Amino acid sequence: MKNIEIKNLKFCYPKSETIALDNINLTIEKGEFVSVIGSSGCGKSTLLSLIGGLIIPSNTFESASQINTGNILIDGKEVTSTGKDRSVVFQNYTLFPWMTARQNIAFAIKQYDKSISRKKRYEIADNFLEKVSLKDSGKKYPSELSGGMQQRVSIARSLAVKSEIILMDEPLGALDTFTRNDLQDLILELWSEFGTTIFLITHDTEEAVYLSDRVVVMTPSPGRISEVVDINLPRPRKRNNDDFIAVRKYLLEKLHLVRTEIPPEYTI
Repeated sequence: MKNIEIKNLKFCYPKSETIALDNINLTIEKGEFVSVIGSSGCGKSTLLSLIGGLIIPSNTFESASQINTGNILIDGKEVTSTGKDRSVVFQNYTLFPWMTARQNIAFAIKQYDKSISRKKRYEIADNFLEKVSLKDSGKKYPSELSGGMQQRVSIARSLAVKSEIILMDEPLGALDTFTRNDLQDLILELWSEFGTTIFLITHDTEEAVYLSDRVVVMTPSPGRISEVVDINLPRPRKRNNDDFIAVRKYLLEKLHLVRTEIPPEYTI
């Protein structure tokens, strides 16, 4: 079943003459892992915010009223606001500093379902902290956790509220290579366990190839989809595999980040 449908989307921010997104058409199936890559300013985060209902292409925008067209559907229903079916993991961990790790998760659960008792909320929080290998860190505050640990809490929080769709906006971009690779494996493990649809924004082509079923390549000014690349590599994937390297090189070439070798005009 189709989970996310983006149809003929064209978007301009209010009081702006610049078109951020143009002619975006994309379908994402339930349980699919889709990544979006592209240079800064190509509209990746804008697209994620529109799917999440964080911004709405409203026709009340004076300068954008003739520009914003198309729509986004979740299970056939048009997105007009945020919803319990979607949660977002940002690059900055967005944890409340005055709450412990388990309190941050329990609070999110309460916002999504106030019928769940306090005791049950904390049981769920503890369960998901264990899933992200933070069983003994539940009583720690964000300031007492490393960046990788804070992002684990953010991921646990998104899963604990049982959202069908998790939107990730460069969640691992600020982490060191070892922590990032570790969290990539964690994300894959949890994705496989819960069957959640994941929509990931990333600048890292290796990350996109390692994680995704498909990679959407976007061009800037305005943001358009230039190609959707199927990643037909068996899991678990090996970063040093020849096929893996070839797919990553192809994506880099699509982004014009690999310089074409030009023979010298003369030799010394």
